[in-house]
Amino acid sequence: MTDLAVDPDLLKLYSFNVFTQLSGAVTAGMIHLGDRLGLYAALATAGGPLTADELAARCDFDARWVREWAYNQVAAKLILAHSGTADAGTDADTGIARETGGERFSLTPEAVAVLASPDHEAFGMGMFHRFPQTMAALEAMPESFRTGLGHDYDSHGPEGAVGIERSFEPWNRHHLVSDVLPALDGVVEALSAGIDVADIGCGAGGAAMMMAAAFPNSRFVGYDISRFALDRAESKRIEAGLGNVRFVDPRNEPIPDDGRFEFVTTFDCIHDMTHPQQMMHTIRAALDDDGRWLLVDIKARDTLAENVAKNPMAPLMYGISVLACMSSAMSEPDGAGLGTLGLPASRAEEMAAAAGFGQFRRLDIDHAINAFYEVRP
Repeated sequence: MTDLAVDPDLLKLYSFNVFTQLSGAVTAGMIHLGDRLGLYAALATAGGPLTADELAARCDFDARWVREWAYNQVAAKLILAHSGTADAGTDADTGIARETGGERFSLTPEAVAVLASPDHEAFGMGMFHRFPQTMAALEAMPESFRTGLGHDYDSHGPEGAVGIERSFEPWNRHHLVSDVLPALDGVVEALSAGIDVADIGCGAGGAAMMMAAAFPNSRFVGYDISRFALDRAESKRIEAGLGNVRFVDPRNEPIPDDGRFEFVTTFDCIHDMTHPQQMMHTIRAALDDDGRWLLVDIKARDTLAENVAKNPMAPLMYGISVLACMSSAMSEPDGAGLGTLGLPASRAEEMAAAAGFGQFRRLDIDHAINAFYEVRP
């Protein structure tokens, strides 16, 4: 391989691209630490720029570690550095010149929203919360590549469930009840009067509980197969004091096939399922003939070329698919393996039709990642 006809300029560019990907992965780990250790929160509430020493003191950490973390964040353009002039001198024990350490660090308002405001719709720490668990899946990948068998979401442990919750609930808190449900034909009126609702793939139960709190006359059942997510959902339900919602494992209490539900929701889960077509048949059997299904799934195009050209996060999504979404969808020997970008509107509509649905409409909901569909018999 040493006699390759390599263009030296293209080689440099290619190597730069490769190590840029590594840089992003390492910085993602630093974002995880910033969130986990409360460093972003401390910067956000400081009232002004902080030195590394001041930031470390607020969090009760060693200043040298905090400074190096902050330098990574500045280099990645995630936090701001303000010039300092402090002379750090020489360390008496080692004789080595200290870092000048005079810089002060701060967050822009936009950074505060994304990094340190769990109630803001743009809060983005969910994926970084579960970053160690996601990366740990690499250890299982060689065997999956050999056998074709993936791993369900519980393989990511309880923090995996928390990470998914933190990824989607901030936006839902701002938009689910106020914007998404009113976009569906007659659903708000029905929920207000009182109907039976199923949230399939409910995760930690955030969406089901938001709806249950907003519509006390309706009755909600959340279904999920993750024991970690169900445990968290039940704990949150008790804390919220909600009596019109409950959470069950469909392997213990199957989704009924008697058309009792007038409204069914699925949030970002159909593409993760081992048998998505079968689930759509299950939803149709569970749904009243006049009912509505709110299908929310990852915004995807029909081809690789379109996804790469039109989605700047395509590399991330295809990679996460290997480590999580497609892995879940292939966690049984006959899993369909749709993957993160495997359910574009055309395929979703085709599968819904095969399950007995006659109407399929994309809703005019603006979301960076998800597409929203109203599906009816």
